[in-house]
Amino acid sequence: MKVCPEFTVCGQIAIDDVAVLATQGYRSVINNRPDGEGGPAQPTSAQIEAAAKAAGMAYVHFPVASLMISPDQVSRYHALCADLPHPIVAFCKSGGRANALFQAVGCQVGRPA
Repeated sequence: MKVCPEFTVCGQIAIDDVAVLATQGYRSVINNRPDGEGGPAQPTSAQIEAAAKAAGMAYVHFPVASLMISPDQVSRYHALCADLPHPIVAFCKSGGRANALFQAVGCQVGRPA
């Protein structure tokens, strides 16, 4: 789901999805899902990172275990989103935590003017 022109959230992606996202113009991937959360079928952060690098994309693993997001996480996520090349796609199991983080940073992915 595109939440603004520079930021999209979605559920779990597969390794092959990364190359597709790159062809769609995304320049960065944020993984908000802890490794192993979905069992052995879930691609690891290292696998997604390798696919992102192969596609020329930036990658960050910023796992969040629940919707209980701390002020420190919000601050770090805002800085991360501002510094990564845009547009960004962020994912977790269903997209809920990725969207909650986007909402928590005030729907802003750049630096304040």
